Amino acid sequence: MTLPFPMPNRGPSALRLAGALLLALSFPALAQEMSRPIGADEFQAYTEGRTLSYNFSGTPYGTEEYLPDRRVRWAFRDQECQDGVWYERNGNICFLYDNDPTDEQCWSFYATGDGLRGVFQGPDGPTTELYEVEQSSAPLSCMGPEVGV
Repeated sequence: MTLPFPMPNRGPSALRLAGALLLALSFPALAQEMSRPIGADEFQAYTEGRTLSYNFSGTPYGTEEYLPDRRVRWAFRDQECQDGVWYERNGNICFLYDNDPTDEQCWSFYATGDGLRGVFQGPDGPTTELYEVEQSSAPLSCMGPEVGV
């Protein structure tokens, strides 16, 4: 088939330019999606029945087992487990643990390509940032008081 006009050159550089343009146009939407905290339904769908381990600044921080009915079991690294509950408040996922039922711990969670990222929402604004580094369906292994004594 012969066209009545010459076709412009659509060589590799034109394809690269088109790809770069597409990436540039989609990046703001992707960045906006990644910056949106997940809500309670998304959090529950992702976590329930799983045990997630988190790092802080590249160092193991703690592990949380997400149980049915929004119950949790948390342990800082090498410490005893604490049972508690989680719920959504003001767009954050908040936790209360049996060892201190008045100390509400609220976090904003974000879904990333590598798992969850949690940002603690303290009274002075966002502070501690945790990253999911491991996921398991096994229950959390808890240390008991005075083990080995």
